[in-house]
Amino acid sequence: QVQNVESGGGLVQPGGSLRLSCAASESIFSFIRMGWYRQTPGKQRELVAGITRGGSTNYADSVKGRFTISRDNAKNTVHLQMNSLKPEDTAVYYCGLSRFGATIDYWGQGTQVTVSS
Repeated sequence: QVQNVESGGGLVQPGGSLRLSCAASESIFSFIRMGWYRQTPGKQRELVAGITRGGSTNYADSVKGRFTISRDNAKNTVHLQMNSLKPEDTAVYYCGLSRFGATIDYWGQGTQVTVSS
């Protein structure tokens, strides 16, 4: 069973930055796609940013220009750099790994991000 563990969440003021990390228990080359998702109470989990095995990225419109997803192949880790944070970015952020297609095969436990003054 693959384990992916998120870290880096916390409380930050509006305009601040955080860097989330997702460490996988096996080579991230095993996954065709890795992504960061977020969820707030009463809402569906939504895609924030994704990166493919080949390095292609995509972002939700609400975070374009502020968030950057990247991967460290040597450390089997995917990062999400979040800048210019807004209160509406407050959510639990999850790392999702897909082996073969669009289905998320493995979810992390989530990390809370709170943007508040």
